[in-house]
Amino acid sequence: MAKQSEDLQLWNDFRKGEEYALSEIYRRHADSLYSYGKKFTSNSELVKDTIQDLFFNLIRTRSKLGVTDNIYFYLLRSYRRALTRNLKKTENANVFQLNPELPVMELKYSLEEELLRKEKLDNRERIILNSLQMLSPKQREIIYYRYTCDFDYDQICELMTLKYDSARKLVFRAIKVLREQLENDKKLILLCVSFQ
Repeated sequence: MAKQSEDLQLWNDFRKGEEYALSEIYRRHADSLYSYGKKFTSNSELVKDTIQDLFFNLIRTRSKLGVTDNIYFYLLRSYRRALTRNLKKTENANVFQLNPELPVMELKYSLEEELLRKEKLDNRERIILNSLQMLSPKQREIIYYRYTCDFDYDQICELMTLKYDSARKLVFRAIKVLREQLENDKKLILLCVSFQ
């Protein structure tokens, strides 16, 4: 609740033209938007340009912006639309497989990125990464929104243009796949341990 009221105050200050608010919003969210954009494309310049365009448009239209108590969700929703438009202009059409309106999100979780940097994966970490690879891009995306971003189903539906029931089913099926995969790997680990 404190985060929501803090976001509401910061956003309202930005809409009123308070100088500190824009820099604070940028400071809090630009890196996250960059990481999010890199999940769709390896084109760093396009990702950065889209972030700059997003903030330029926010400044330009600040007096017309609606109220929000979740700035990150508001920015992410706008950024996703802008990035989708820019990707359509610049990238190969094969990027748009599932829905011609939306790019396929090839998620790399922050845990995964950290583990890959270490280059030494223990068995458990390897199993988790392999399990995530068993999910479809859409399943990985919805799991990311639900459990990494902590978005509720209404927000996820808005971002992914899904119906509420479809979003819940997609999360349920993704968790089921993960559970089955982890269960299979657990049996494999127990089998390997028993032979040592």
